[in-house]
Amino acid sequence: MIQCKECEHYHRGEGGEISFTCDPFGTIREPECLQKWQLLKINQMVASYQATLAYYQKLAPMQEKMFKVMERELDDMSESERWKVEEDDDDQDDQDDQDEEKWDTGEPSG
Repeated sequence: MIQCKECEHYHRGEGGEISFTCDPFGTIREPECLQKWQLLKINQMVASYQATLAYYQKLAPMQEKMFKVMERELDDMSESERWKVEEDDDDQDDQDDQDEEKWDTGEPSG
């Protein structure tokens, strides 16, 4: 088995970071290369997931504040619009009462 550092697809950057240009569908030279490539990709996925979680943790306090403000705004809107609903409910109740009286007296509704 050849070592990765001996492979033409192995590159070490100036900062010491390692990169591979191997393609698992064409340039893999040995079966172990595929396993190493898979491990590198899994590590990249885990690092991305951890970065995403760290970002979400930073956003969480702001999101909480936004939700509270939005809830207050929605409550205020509901409170300010309540008079419209109460008036409509009163009108509907009056109409229902009149319909019941007509049925009791036998008058046709219309």
